[in-house]
Order: sequence, then C-alpha cells, then structure tokens
Amino acid sequence: MANKTVYDLWYWGAIPGRGEFVRLALEAAGLKYRDRAREKDGEDAMLRDMRAHPQCPPFAPPYLVAGELVISQTANILLYLGEKHGLAPDDVGGRLWVNQLQLTIADVVTEAHDSHHPVASGLYYEDQQEEAQRRADDFRNQRMPKFLGYFDGILAERGDWLAGGLRWSYADLSLFHLIDGLFYAFPKRMGTLAREYPHAIGLHERVAGLPELQDYLKSDRRLPYGDGIFRHYRELDKA
Repeated sequence: MANKTVYDLWYWGAIPGRGEFVRLALEAAGLKYRDRAREKDGEDAMLRDMRAHPQCPPFAPPYLVAGELVISQTANILLYLGEKHGLAPDDVGGRLWVNQLQLTIADVVTEAHDSHHPVASGLYYEDQQEEAQRRADDFRNQRMPKFLGYFDGILAERGDWLAGGLRWSYADLSLFHLIDGLFYAFPKRMGTLAREYPHAIGLHERVAGLPELQDYLKSDRRLPYGDGIFRHYRELDKA
C-alpha cells in the first residue's frame, strides 16, 4: 500500500546543510514532503514551530514532523525513514549497521565544517582564518584520507552498496552527499584522493546516476553549496 503521509521537513531554506541528507532519502524513496522553511515566511514559521512541540522540542533543524511524531537529528530521522520505508536492511543488525555508518558520516560533516570555523560558529571565517588554515591542513592530509579509506574498504569488501546486496540504503545517499560536498569544498585535494579511493568515488557516481534521483538532482529543489557546511576557500585547498 502506498504511503499517504505527507512529511513536513524543517531546515534552513537557503543551504543544503544537514537537511540535504534527509531530502535525498525522501526524494529517492518517492515520499511526499513539504520543505517547509522554503515556503513563504518559512524560516520565521520554523522558529515558531520549534516552540510548538513541548513534549519533544527539537534543539535545532533539521527535524521531521510525521503525524504526531516530531523527530530531530539527521541520523535519527534517517533511522526512522529507513525502517518505515525500506531504506535500510530488514534485520536489526543491518539497520544498526547503516545507522552506524550514518553517525560516522556525521562525524566527517562536523570536521568538514570545523575546517573553516575551528574556533566558533558564531564568528566570521575572517576572524579565525589563521586557525582555519591549520585545521584545514590536518583535515585534508589526515582526516579525509582516514574517513574515505574507511568507506572505500567497506565497499571493496561488500560490493556496490555499503550494506551489501543489490539496492542502496540511506547511508549510500548520505555518503554521496558527503563526497559531493568535499569535491566542492576541496576540489584540488579530492582530485588527488579520488585516484586512491576508487570504490568510494564509484559509489558517488552510482548514486548520481540513480533513476530515482534524476528529477531532483536536475531541479531547483536541490540547493547549491555556499555558506553551509561545505564551503570553498581557495587558500584552504591544496592537492
């Protein structure tokens, strides 16, 4: 039976950010949703809505409203969607494995953000540029290879998809967005690393070619990179 729920996704309307991981899952699964903060006066409405759920108030977007449920934190939202809509394995161990991968992706996302805002999110990049240079050097040379090598090894062992089998999971969609964001933020460095981690890059290409995502990837529903998690500063990027 087709899913009749129309989900409300709340996230900042001008950046892909952490909300993009949820959008990709909703779009690839063909689920109906409203990207509420992108509607008229949406961000003001979001700030009001966040105060309208006293039983389980979200700390910050993204969060998903599914009927009576209010689910926040990207990995938590995807855990719910994965089980409800078959975007993760059927067994408990498989679902926990995909959630583990998502949480690892979240770790990289935090480090990618901190490469340009290592001191404080509330400060401008220009106020912490010297510290960002040091942090970005470590991220490019130590952390990016470590994380990409981890995912590359999993795919070398399991095949086309992170959970094995013949079909993608939400973790594959999320790894696609992570790699895509790194290509935007660090094009020189990713040009070098792409040759060293062909399985991870191959997954990026497979997800980009999924029939389920073609309409979305070519539409204005997909927001461009800019002042979000993945930012390109030429001085922070080296091969």
